[in-house]
Amino acid sequence: MVPPKSQKKTAEQDAATTASGAIQGLWKSYNDDTPTKLKTIDAFLVFIMLSGIIQFVYCVAVTNFPFNAFLAGFASTVGQFVLTASLRSQVNPLNAGVFKNISRERAFADFALGSIVLHFFVYNFLG
Repeated sequence: MVPPKSQKKTAEQDAATTASGAIQGLWKSYNDDTPTKLKTIDAFLVFIMLSGIIQFVYCVAVTNFPFNAFLAGFASTVGQFVLTASLRSQVNPLNAGVFKNISRERAFADFALGSIVLHFFVYNFLG
């Protein structure tokens, strides 16, 4: 038997309210518990992700000529995302027990050196 429309709408509204409440709770917890330095790193991660998405959409929708330029740019965004995510995990205070032998300065130096090496290879790939 099919439930009446009023009950169906109520169930959909409850699901939407539950999802909305969960997202609001997640956002509030993120804003309250996450240090400002990690929020800055997260903002950079979002920027890199959006940059990679835009490059991919442009390649699919417009053109992929020259293809090696697309590969270099996309590999650069993916590589930088991975390096930044690694930096975020190393400087996160909740992970201090896992990375107890690595200081924040060392983590940033590894990130900077890795970024330089990554972009050196990307630049050479461009030809």
